[in-house]
Amino acid sequence: MPRSNNKLGLLQGARVYLSGPMDFVASRATEKDSGWRNRVSEFLQKFDVTVFNPWFKPEVRGLNEYGREDVKSGGRIKKRWTYAGGKPGARTRAWCAKEFWETLHIDLRMVDTSDFTISYCPTNIYSVGTPHEIITATTQHKPVLFVSPPVVFPTLHELRRHLAGDAIGSKLLKQLEQEIPIKENLRGVPSLWYLPLIGGESFFDGFGFAPYRKRFGWREEILIDRHEMEFPPRRPLLPFLEKLDQKLPKKWDGKLDRFVHDDDWLLWDIPTNHVKGKQVKSVRK
Repeated sequence: MPRSNNKLGLLQGARVYLSGPMDFVASRATEKDSGWRNRVSEFLQKFDVTVFNPWFKPEVRGLNEYGREDVKSGGRIKKRWTYAGGKPGARTRAWCAKEFWETLHIDLRMVDTSDFTISYCPTNIYSVGTPHEIITATTQHKPVLFVSPPVVFPTLHELRRHLAGDAIGSKLLKQLEQEIPIKENLRGVPSLWYLPLIGGESFFDGFGFAPYRKRFGWREEILIDRHEMEFPPRRPLLPFLEKLDQKLPKKWDGKLDRFVHDDDWLLWDIPTNHVKGKQVKSVRK
């Protein structure tokens, strides 16, 4: 349970960046308005944490709207993209790269100025920015808390049953599964490349929103709620964050065969008065 404002915790004054797919999600508008970042931001602010959410980038002094990203961002860049040769093609591709540089720049700067990151990485959503942010954090020896939920497609199974007597339809469906491809991941196993990169004790198979919904007034049901009802997380993130506020986590040392101190968790002990957690939407009024 979030601590009272009179009791100092390890997370007070910490800064966290929320990393995860934004481009190829089912709905960018829904993701921005009621996605997982909104709940995790609210949860962390109870511990006086400053949250960097890429949907709400801080303003940059002297550079208004720098790197701003909304639900339609990238659309005009994609429309202009071309593989044409010669100067016109080169000029257009250079424009596209320069246009998106601001977004890439400010997102990586938020990683730079954070103490740790939380990354939501379901294996069925394509993402490039998220791995870049994760690698940036790990090369700076910052912890990455990695959420990899089970991935299932119940509608796919229903469609298979529906087409059971349709030889042509079943064949087309099977071919579609190969072309996309559609791959379930019932155990939420992350891409193996992440395992040595992040470390075994920083993986979670869900957020564990259910026990906190009443406490935080999260009345609207989102897709993750239904998913976690069917697949209750065995290792949820939010209880881990509660414990983190009181005690730093340890990592497993394979050589010593025991848990040891994890010195990636460097949370500055800088005395401040009246620290309040917030989601950074603007640094200026």
